[in-house]
Amino acid sequence: MERLILFLYGNKNIAGSLAALAALGAFFAGVIHEFWFAIVLGAYGIGYLATPSSRAFESSISAQMSAAEVKAALDSLSHDIDGRVPKNVSALVDSISQSIIEILPTMAKDNTEDQNTYTIRQTALQYLPETLKNYLDLPPAFRNLYPVQDGKTATQLLVEQLTLLDGKMKEIVNNYLANDSQALVANGRFLADKFKTQSFLTPV
Repeated sequence: MERLILFLYGNKNIAGSLAALAALGAFFAGVIHEFWFAIVLGAYGIGYLATPSSRAFESSISAQMSAAEVKAALDSLSHDIDGRVPKNVSALVDSISQSIIEILPTMAKDNTEDQNTYTIRQTALQYLPETLKNYLDLPPAFRNLYPVQDGKTATQLLVEQLTLLDGKMKEIVNNYLANDSQALVANGRFLADKFKTQSFLTPV
């Protein structure tokens, strides 16, 4: 059922359907007469095949990256989503990235791989890019129109998730600088529980 819904909301199906409707309109207007059904089907096929597939979103952030490389990858991530997501989403991504970038030099100086730094790096390496990928893998019409949970669309859910992540990252940075290990562990557990199984088709 999910595949059918995604197909119906897909750019290719929408373009094919519009082309078919145009051909059907030409039939009712008397422009075409014979073989109208084949023409309508052909118009759908042309519209479907002529529409390019959505560009896949790929993150190049890996656990082996240095602090400078993570910063560059986050900058690249912000650039890659520009124009593909609403402006308020871009602003939230920039804010989350800035929190991560702000703490990276301190983390590099500490040169430790404890739970505290793990939570921050995991946000940069997994939570943020995977949430964006799950969202961008969906057809644009589906993201903005189809109610996924409690009447909310994927776009609305994404804004909620990124707002939550943005606030938690600000807390994490403050707690890290204050060396509040207990608060950092609590934040890390919260984010892991919230984002480890996140899907816009079956939200948690």
